[in-house]
Amino acid sequence: MPSMKSQEHKYRKLINAKGLVRSAVIEKESDLLILADKALTVQAHEVLKKERKELEDYIAKNPEFAKSFKPMGISLFSPKIVHLMAWAARKANVGPMAAVAGAIAEQVGKSLLKHSKEVIVENGGDIFVKITKPRRIGVYAGKSPFSEKIAIEIEPEDTPLGVCTSAGTVGHSVSFGAADAVIVTARSTALADAAATAIGNIVKSEETIGDGIDAAKQIKGLHGLLIIKNDKMGAWGTLKIVSL
Repeated sequence: MPSMKSQEHKYRKLINAKGLVRSAVIEKESDLLILADKALTVQAHEVLKKERKELEDYIAKNPEFAKSFKPMGISLFSPKIVHLMAWAARKANVGPMAAVAGAIAEQVGKSLLKHSKEVIVENGGDIFVKITKPRRIGVYAGKSPFSEKIAIEIEPEDTPLGVCTSAGTVGHSVSFGAADAVIVTARSTALADAAATAIGNIVKSEETIGDGIDAAKQIKGLHGLLIIKNDKMGAWGTLKIVSL
C-alpha cells in the first residue's frame, strides 16, 4: 500500500509545469512544491517559516483555534494568515484548520509573485496558481477509474486561483466523508481548501454527489467543483475538464 506521502506527491507529477523551474521547500509539517520562472527555494522557505511561526505563536495562545471543527472569532490584531483561515472557515462553515494548507500555499504564492510572473505552489494537494499560459492539473482520485485520466485546464485570466482537493479515501487530512476526490476552485486558495473539506464531509456515497453540489452552491466565492466517487462524477460551476 502506498504511503500517505507518496499518495500526496502523486499530485506533483500531474501538474503541467513545462518551462517552469521546480523547487521543494520543507518546514516541519509543510512540504511545498514551488513552480516558477526560476528557482525560489530561499525566498519560499523564508516566507513559509514566517507564516508558520505567526500561526504557531497564535495557536500557542489560542489552542482552540487548532481544535475547533466550527468557525471561530478572532482578534482584529491577529496575524494575516489567521484572519485568512478564520474568514475561509466562516464562509464554508468549518473549523479554521480546514483552510491551513490552502492558506499557506496562498500566502507563499502571493509573496513569490514579486520574483516570478508565473507561480504555482502545491501543498499536499492544495494548489495556488498564477500563470501566463493555459496549464493543466491532473486529477488523482485514489482507486477511482477517473484517477490520472482527466485534468482541470486553467486559463491565465482566471488566475490567481486556488485548486484544492479533499478526499475521504486518500491522504491524512480529517474528512468525515468518503469521496475519492472533491476538487474546488476559487480565487482564494484558503477558501477553496475550506470548501473542499466542507463538501467532502457531505459526500459519503455515489448517491450523495448531488448533496455535495447543493452545498457548494451555498458557499459564496467558489468558481467550480468536481466530485468523484468510484465510477461516478459530478461537476458544477466554471470548470474545464479534459482528458489526460
